Formats: sequence, structure tokens, C-alpha cells
Amino acid sequence: MHRRHFLLALGGAPAAARAQPAREPAEAWPTRPVKLIVPFAPGGPTDVIARLVAERVQAGWRQPVVLEYKPGAGTVVGTQFVATAPPDGYTLGMAISALMVNPSLQSKLPYDTLKDLAGVSQLALSHFGLFAHPSLPVANLAELIAYGRKNPGKLSYATPGTGTGTHLAGEMLNQMAGLDMVHVPYKGSVPAQQDVIGGRVPLLFDVMFSALPFVRDGRLKSLALASPRRAESNPEIPLISESLPGFSAMSIIGIIAPRAVPRDLARRIGADIARAVRSPEVRERFAQLGTEAVGSTPEEYDALIRSEIDKWAGVVKSRGIKID
Repeated sequence: MHRRHFLLALGGAPAAARAQPAREPAEAWPTRPVKLIVPFAPGGPTDVIARLVAERVQAGWRQPVVLEYKPGAGTVVGTQFVATAPPDGYTLGMAISALMVNPSLQSKLPYDTLKDLAGVSQLALSHFGLFAHPSLPVANLAELIAYGRKNPGKLSYATPGTGTGTHLAGEMLNQMAGLDMVHVPYKGSVPAQQDVIGGRVPLLFDVMFSALPFVRDGRLKSLALASPRRAESNPEIPLISESLPGFSAMSIIGIIAPRAVPRDLARRIGADIARAVRSPEVRERFAQLGTEAVGSTPEEYDALIRSEIDKWAGVVKSRGIKID
């Protein structure tokens, strides 16, 4: 009887081995091309960042990094592809702030952001800024808050769209400063900027790099940045958090992977990406695109993702924000 059990066990071993293929050691990875899923259409600064990182790391990996574009549903289509990919490190994904905002704005996501996805490395951050038409009689955030409280319902702010990070930054300012500014959404930065420049809307929440040219030529004035730290390129611009401690809103760009990717492999990939991002050449190119290089560990990026999801969930709920 014991001998029969032993032989049965031997007979079952090959089937178990087929069900769970041998794991590739992290140090041997990669032995074939790596896919980087980009959840939006080609073009724009974030796409350029994806290309820069891919070009840099593939030289060290000695394997191609192939960009695959899967736009749609506010990055959900591409992100779902990453979430359901084999957890072997050969499918990575670009992520922007929508990764942390969508769980609150979209109740029927086809994946669980925290259970199905993991951070690999934060690549960069871009600063959100609050800008005003020159005719608005305020010179800084403190004066804006005082003006808004004295003139309830008379302030409005333009953004590139409902549910964007800049929209949520404006609602966070309403919440923390006790204001009731009206949100005016547009389809992109350009029409939002033009209506503020034209005086039809007094305030603009936008990515700093995109709006600064209009500040330089006097068509807009900068009031404050929404980021938790001053911009390396423009340290003279104050922060909202200097008047409202704890305020933080920024564009976060990173690389994610399926949650089940082994941690030693995720750390290996994250370290390679962080090293590439911190190189002087890449940092300089990022700065030209209006972003600041970061290059974090998987654990640091994971912690940031969790904290951002919690933060925006509170803002979305308290402000009653909905998207069509």
C-alpha cells in the first residue's frame, strides 16, 4: 500500500509541474522582449517619457522594450490589460494619476487597483498650478481665499476636464479653504487656457509647464502650486500647502505590473528603471518636458498609490464629484 501511494505521488508530479511552470530567477530576467503598455494614444509628454525610459532600460536588459498603445476609458483599457497579464515581469504598464483617481470616480472598474496591480517605480511628477487672469484683484493664495469668502459664488475655475487631477485639486481647495468656486470643465488645456486668458473665467488649474508661457508674457499670473514641494525649475512660486498645510495635488507618472509578480523581480526591475530615470541625461530631458525625475522603489510607489487613492476618495465623496 505504501509503495502504491509512492508510485501515485510520482505519477502526479509531472502534472503539478505542468500546472505551475518553473519560475525564472530574477537575475536571469529578461530572456525575451518586454512589453510596456501605454494606456493612451501616442503623443504628448507622457508618451515621450515612456519612450525615453524604454530606450534607456533596454540597453541594460539587452532585450527590446516594445511599447503597445491601448487607449480608452480614461486609461482603464490599458490598465486592465496589465492587471490580467501573466505575472512574469514581461508585461509592464505606464500609469498616470488616473490610476489613483479612477477607483473613486468609476464604481465598476474591471480590476481592483490595490489587489491586482503593484507599483514598480515612480518615474516623475509634474506640478499643478493655480493661475489667474491679471484683472482678478488678488496677488496670492491668501488674498484669493479672502476674496472668495467675501464674494461667495463669484469665483470659477477652468480645468482640462471633469475628473482630471486639476479638477480634483480645485475641489480640494474648495474643501480645505471653505470656498465655493464653480468648476468649468473643458476638453483639454488649450481651450481652458484661452477662456481664462480672454477673461471669461477668472481662474485656471492646469499643469504648471503648460501655463507658464502665458505667465511670462503677462496674459496670466501665477498664484501657487498644488504640489507638496516647490518646483525645481521655478522655486519662486509658492505652494498652496504653505497656506493650507497638508494640501497636495500633482501629476504622478510611474510604471506598474501585475500584483503577483515576485517581489524580488519587481525590485530588480524597479531598481533598473530608477537608475535609468536618475541618470543626468534622462533628468535633463524630463525637465525639458516639464516633469521632475523621481525613480522610486516598488514599496515607495505602492505606498504613494495607496495614500493617493485614500485622499482622492475623500475629496470625491465629500464634494459629490461624478463623471458621465
